[in-house]
Amino acid sequence: MGIKKRVLVNDTMQSGYAYWRTEPVGRNFAPGFTPELAPPQMLKLGVFGGKYMTDCRDEFPARWFTGARLSAERRDPRLNCFGVNASQSLAEWRRKGWIHKQDPRGWFQWYCRYYMGRRSADDARQIRRWRAIARHIAAIRKNCEKGDLECRRKQRQAVLHWAYDSRRI
Repeated sequence: MGIKKRVLVNDTMQSGYAYWRTEPVGRNFAPGFTPELAPPQMLKLGVFGGKYMTDCRDEFPARWFTGARLSAERRDPRLNCFGVNASQSLAEWRRKGWIHKQDPRGWFQWYCRYYMGRRSADDARQIRRWRAIARHIAAIRKNCEKGDLECRRKQRQAVLHWAYDSRRI
């Protein structure tokens, strides 16, 4: 397992939150949880309009942000891999009960921390949410020719937000 590492978070959305990284980076995932993309790959491809990780870089390796498509000011859908907005607002995420206190930015924050080795009581719920995205992959396969990246761009972008490589569908 390696050495446990305590992480203290102080950013715009979370202050004084601490957690432990207990697993090796990018390893020992739950059975059946097989994301196709690692967080740095997602940031380089363009997700969440480039605004998602701009104030919490200290929590993650600097190399994650080399070549990442980020926006210093506001969310810009043109920075997304498919150039479209495929996100609901944070207010909508909260309304639907998708946001928990430990990860106020949602699933991608959870995934970044999980990838870095944190394990938590919320893992099973988040992994169930990740699995549920398979219905969107099925819709892309049903309605698009393989490799036609212009087909269902918004849905492809949404799938990309969940660590599925929708460029390969």
